[in-house]
Amino acid sequence: MAVTAVVIGGAVAPGAPAPAAAADAFRPQLVTVSTPTRADKDRLVALGLDLTEHAGHDYVEVVLHRAADQLALTGAGFDWQVRIPDLVERESEVNAANRAYAAATATSPLPSGRTTYRGLGAYEADMDRLVEEHPGLVRKVTLPHRSLEGKAVHGVEIAHDVDAPEDGRPVFLMLGLHHAREWPSGEHAVEFAFDLARHHGTDERITALLKKARVIVVPVVNVDGFEKSFNDGQLIDLRSVDEGGTGSILATPGNAYKRKNCRTVDGTAPLADECALASSPGGFGAGVDLNRNYGGFWGGPGAAAEPVQATYRGAGPFSEPETQNIRELISGRQVTGLITNHTFSNLVLRPNGVAPDTTGPDGLPLGDPPDEAAMKELGDRMAEQNGYTSQHSWQLYDTTGSTEDWSYNATGGYGYTFEIGPDEFHPPFPEVVDEYLGAGAYAGKGNREAFLLALENAVDPSAHSVVTGKAPAGATLRLKKTFATPTWSGSVTDTLDTTLKVGASGTYTWHVNPSTRPVVKARQIRVIGSEPLKRQTYTGTTAPAQRTEHTFTVDRDADLMEVRLDWPTPDDLDLYVLRREADGTLTEVGRSTGSVGEKERVLLDAPARGEYVLRVENWASVTPGWELTASLYDATTEEVSGLVENWTLSCEKDGKVLQQVPVVVDRGQRVKADLKTCAQKWGKE
Repeated sequence: MAVTAVVIGGAVAPGAPAPAAAADAFRPQLVTVSTPTRADKDRLVALGLDLTEHAGHDYVEVVLHRAADQLALTGAGFDWQVRIPDLVERESEVNAANRAYAAATATSPLPSGRTTYRGLGAYEADMDRLVEEHPGLVRKVTLPHRSLEGKAVHGVEIAHDVDAPEDGRPVFLMLGLHHAREWPSGEHAVEFAFDLARHHGTDERITALLKKARVIVVPVVNVDGFEKSFNDGQLIDLRSVDEGGTGSILATPGNAYKRKNCRTVDGTAPLADECALASSPGGFGAGVDLNRNYGGFWGGPGAAAEPVQATYRGAGPFSEPETQNIRELISGRQVTGLITNHTFSNLVLRPNGVAPDTTGPDGLPLGDPPDEAAMKELGDRMAEQNGYTSQHSWQLYDTTGSTEDWSYNATGGYGYTFEIGPDEFHPPFPEVVDEYLGAGAYAGKGNREAFLLALENAVDPSAHSVVTGKAPAGATLRLKKTFATPTWSGSVTDTLDTTLKVGASGTYTWHVNPSTRPVVKARQIRVIGSEPLKRQTYTGTTAPAQRTEHTFTVDRDADLMEVRLDWPTPDDLDLYVLRREADGTLTEVGRSTGSVGEKERVLLDAPARGEYVLRVENWASVTPGWELTASLYDATTEEVSGLVENWTLSCEKDGKVLQQVPVVVDRGQRVKADLKTCAQKWGKE
């Protein structure tokens, strides 16, 4: 049976009974599930529960929508703590806090001055207002596909002389609300649009950036799901009657904690009101998880195959109009930088979504992205502004079919996920303000400064590529390539097709992504020697909620130290590796706290000589016996050969191609392509 706890005044009280257990009807709740190993995380994912993006090395937070979800955790042998015992009550508390803040605050310090969460109509009105207030700087963008319920999906484009023809500037893309319940993700996206528009001309940094880049903001990707989540969330209200003796629920959660879009049956649009009336608690079962529906590695680990599961990947890659919209937007622009916002966990995540030693569709380990060092450096700098943790996406848990995994591997443009806020999907609005502008040690920085750093990187030529040359004034230049994007079991065809209008000078400078996609570039993989330099095995038992420690000495140089923890049942032990310092203190150097069913493994590069403490913690194991193995290895780094791809550069007049040339350009390179044949033919057409 799981150990439970309840949140009391923001602190967790271990051992306290969960109110939901005593109630006649199960109340949706947020729980922290112990996942000490990657195997545990995989086992938890396989249960098909509603996993949040709040996870660490040894835990994942999960929304339990019904008593059956709780039984599934118990049956799988997981231990967990209840962090928010009643999400309905918590929603009511948040609504009350929001009303109080709005009543007491005429104008917030946000760029827009907003004091409350926006609904879908407010997003549309605010984007229209930006266009009206800033002609020549902001224009409305309408994405090509309507939602399943027939809604248009809008964004704004912000740039100096925004209405000019495509002029070769790089594009920075900001996205929000892939997941319906993650309201701050849309707020931060649209506030960044307000920030840029209202500071253009007065802030030198922002003014300079908008001369160098075009910024596109789509604050609500999942318009159908968000509308249901927001509207139902506003209805939840708890009022005390009988002088506070009884809590009266005046509304149910409905779709307030809905995650997915409104696809109720694959391949079929929903009937009128079908999505709003979805019978599953919180709209949990209905829909496709849009952040598992993108083409890159679609159908792999961390994406569910069954529609009733929270991370359902959809009937096929890009099966949903929402992901088709973002795919076509990115494929039609040179997006050199992307941030897709989510909640919650205070994380800056970068590709890849699957661990580098995972065997990919080609039968080889995926390895790290070819731009890992640069992407980590930028991720770390952004995290310094908001206090978040910068890490790979797979360190949260495995995901495939996600936005930036596809966009980065297909285009080469850097992509990141921000998990905004520490505690919940849509907290009281003052927390949204603090996360954007920074608070405490991060006051004056926050996500605003992190976003600006990402924008600066997007315009930095050393982080993308540049093609320059001469061409006839008025010519349309086109960069295009078509290729197969690997899914986990096949491929999907992608086409990148972008254009530029040559100015009166007859010269052009085009900021583009590298011609070779990261997914096909040469990559390095680490191959561990078959025989260990040293190995030591320990066996023991650890009672629930207890820990056992053993020491292991690194007495020789080694490339890798591997520690594995195994036990017979599909439940949850955790593994920590600590190094003993000269003064006797212990420093954690590795941990493995995966999902239920995942066995634990820690891998350390070039471990320093000295004594290490190997700690086994019984988080949720009914069979406390285990085997622990520590090994030292030599390793070799092997390079998997890659491809060199080219753009096809066309020079066109009135739709007719006058010249085509291949262009090969790497990241940080600047190449020249003079289109002399086009110039010779130009006057003859």
